[in-house]
Amino acid sequence: MAAAMSKDDFLNDWKKHPMRKPKVASLILHCSVGESGEALERVRKIIESISRMKTKETRAKRTFREFGIRKGEPIGAMVTIRDQQKIKDLIPRLFDVRDNKISRRAFDREGNFGFGIREHIDIPGTKYDPNLGVTGLDVLIRLERPGYRVKRRFRSPKKIPVKHRISREEAIVFAETELGLIVE
Repeated sequence: MAAAMSKDDFLNDWKKHPMRKPKVASLILHCSVGESGEALERVRKIIESISRMKTKETRAKRTFREFGIRKGEPIGAMVTIRDQQKIKDLIPRLFDVRDNKISRRAFDREGNFGFGIREHIDIPGTKYDPNLGVTGLDVLIRLERPGYRVKRRFRSPKKIPVKHRISREEAIVFAETELGLIVE
């Protein structure tokens, strides 16, 4: 359904059927340091200062002897933001780093997209702290339509039908119209 639709077709479909209009379900800030200890604590403080939320540590899935990483060792930090007001406040600041431009390759076939930020001090409103240093981080944005709860519910979860999923093209149109991005 979505493969042959143009930008105007998507906009008309959303106007005609409001339950088909995508929304930002979550925004994830993630940074993998590759080691635990002081470097990981610095990254946690940086992500907490940007998101104003408590971070969760990510752990190594397997052992990498060459890098001195053991399975289960904390190697990164992340935060998932689901509060719509916080997302609306944070998204423009994060996109400002990239001059509101994003590559078409940043979108996956499920409609999610992400990009990297080389230095966290490029984010407007973030100040440099010599004790924390400078680090890069990943920004991931997950889109979904109303009705996706069917997939996550405890009792009788079901798959989302293909016609109700968000395609790559639809996510690009949403990013251009609703988020004000320039997709190249």
